[in-house]
Amino acid sequence: MTRTWAGVWTGLIWGGLVRIFLVHHVTWSVNSACHLWGLRPYRSDDESRNNALFGVLATGEAWHNTHHAVPTSARHGLRWRQIDVSYWVIWMLARLGLAWDVKLPTVQGQRQRRGIT
Repeated sequence: MTRTWAGVWTGLIWGGLVRIFLVHHVTWSVNSACHLWGLRPYRSDDESRNNALFGVLATGEAWHNTHHAVPTSARHGLRWRQIDVSYWVIWMLARLGLAWDVKLPTVQGQRQRRGIT
């Protein structure tokens, strides 16, 4: 809050243009990079992959193979080390009574999708 024109332009560049540029590139990378690089712990009909770098940058949305294998799950980072901020928000909303009927895959369902019976 400098109350100067330099402050206005700095805010426009960093708070507007750079922010939009970074957010859009991370979002688009989920659908491109996450079909090229990463791990495929679950069977799916496509080449989707879980990518740890974009998993963190995209707040959990880049656990893309999990998303394709279990599309109705609110949680895509199913392992303890997979950061999934999006699910934490959904979990908190459910605790506050603002979200309901939140679906999560069972352990048996996860095993089936991995090919383990």
